[in-house]
Amino acid sequence: MSTSTVLDAPWSAKINEIPKNVMVREDLYEEERKRIFLGPEWHPVAHVSELPKPGDFKTFVMAKVPLLIAHDEAGTVRTFYNSCSHRGTQVETAFRGKRKYFECPYHRWIFGTDGKLKSCPKRGEGYCPDFKMEDFPLRTVRTSIFKGLIFVTFSDETPPLEQFLEPKTADTLAAIMGGDGRLILIGYQKVRIQSNWKSYNDSDGYHAALLHGAFRALNWQGGKGTQSVSASRGHVSATSEISLPAQGGQGLLQDPSLVEFKEGDLKNGSHVVKMFPLFVAVKHMDVINLRFATPCGVAETEVHYAYFAHQDDSPEMLRHRTRQASNLLGPSGFVSLEDAAVFQRIHIGNETAGYAVFQKGVTDSYAFPNKYHQNEESSNMPKWDYYRKVMGFEREER
Repeated sequence: MSTSTVLDAPWSAKINEIPKNVMVREDLYEEERKRIFLGPEWHPVAHVSELPKPGDFKTFVMAKVPLLIAHDEAGTVRTFYNSCSHRGTQVETAFRGKRKYFECPYHRWIFGTDGKLKSCPKRGEGYCPDFKMEDFPLRTVRTSIFKGLIFVTFSDETPPLEQFLEPKTADTLAAIMGGDGRLILIGYQKVRIQSNWKSYNDSDGYHAALLHGAFRALNWQGGKGTQSVSASRGHVSATSEISLPAQGGQGLLQDPSLVEFKEGDLKNGSHVVKMFPLFVAVKHMDVINLRFATPCGVAETEVHYAYFAHQDDSPEMLRHRTRQASNLLGPSGFVSLEDAAVFQRIHIGNETAGYAVFQKGVTDSYAFPNKYHQNEESSNMPKWDYYRKVMGFEREER
């Protein structure tokens, strides 16, 4: 890729300067699909608790690629391309459900939950002489599972999932999912954000108390903590303390129990993982939230906020998690209500020339910090550097 034909401005020698038009170029988005989303990256698409029993399934679309995730009768969770092996027709349209088999509507080819072709009409009447049913299963997608979280990749060159996650990312992700990943699905909130996928995943710790009105209204002070950044892929893992609304802030709520923290230690009450390219997982207070996202074009991103409880929760804890999840976080949560609007305004602003410039936590414009703090924005810079390398952009010389 030639930077001169894709970028209006060169990639700066300064590590805290990002060319704004990487967010808005149509030709760049198509190249991102090839190099990143169809390239050697792992993408979380579901948790096994979303399809807990044989016959259960879920569909998802990752950067235009339709997927069918199925729990087969033998108890194995598999991922297939949601495309008939005959003529390519989309096989399943429901988001979730239960099936004894999957039937293509076009020519009524029937596939088992294990993906094998079970029957096709008039098989002995005029088919190709060498046709064999065993040669036409649903095509599988490379899949790996960590603590019940289902990852897919479209490349044979993707490293093993353990290597991709790295220890700190894996540890924080496990903590978010209760340590063992034995979760129960509570439900979803879904939203389409009018913004580029990179703007969505560029969210930082610096903005929270400044953008979100609930922090000010509740007199909620930011908790202290540090962030760990993957040197090789730019994943960000953060653990920080929970700072509950100060005296007087809770009086704003008719039911202050919505902001009670019932599980764990306040000093380690918040865990966040932001994985490249697009996945976010959060355990904040008692909310367990996995955010499955996909780009829908250069200016649109779809996010499925999936909420979970733990299998060992009491009925009271399940009720608490459900109430807190539906009110606290998500596209209409009173803490994160402003996110989608500001992401869209970021996208609009990026139609102008020049650079987006990171400031908070930057100790040297030409070298990454030795430590990243919770309420800063500098932890996103290594991710941008990884993106730059994957996309083939060279930095200017100093």
